[in-house]
Amino acid sequence: MSKKLTKAVKEKRQQILDFEATLLAIKDQDNVYLGDDHKHPLTHVFTEGLYLRELRLEAGTTIVGKIHKEDHIVFLLHGIVAVATDTGVQEYEGPCYIKSKAGVKRVAHAVTDIIWVNIHANPTNTQNLEELENNIIAKNYLEYEEFKKLK
Repeated sequence: MSKKLTKAVKEKRQQILDFEATLLAIKDQDNVYLGDDHKHPLTHVFTEGLYLRELRLEAGTTIVGKIHKEDHIVFLLHGIVAVATDTGVQEYEGPCYIKSKAGVKRVAHAVTDIIWVNIHANPTNTQNLEELENNIIAKNYLEYEEFKKLK
């Protein structure tokens, strides 16, 4: 059964979406980037049944994450990061691990230089990044809710 969202959660979700839209509107390749780019390249590692994605960010960098379809584990290997979600802001200091809940969009601000590693299930062992993204990520909250109904 689907859990009802509180007014506060809905408002925080909208704030995150509005922040992301503002960033996209000013995207200029010097200060605002989309996804895997020359300044913040992703490292992709594959092993039997798992996909690992590493991101390194410089202090002062802010990113808006995607909505993951499944819970997964994140390792903050180094640094301090503040993460805003629809339930508030939490600061993490590495090394640590974080249980990343499905259906949550995050804004992460690197307080110091950070190394952030996501670990995802990859049951088909695909190394096609587009296919992985389709399996792992919902394009929006509506798509995520539809995915949950099919589970």
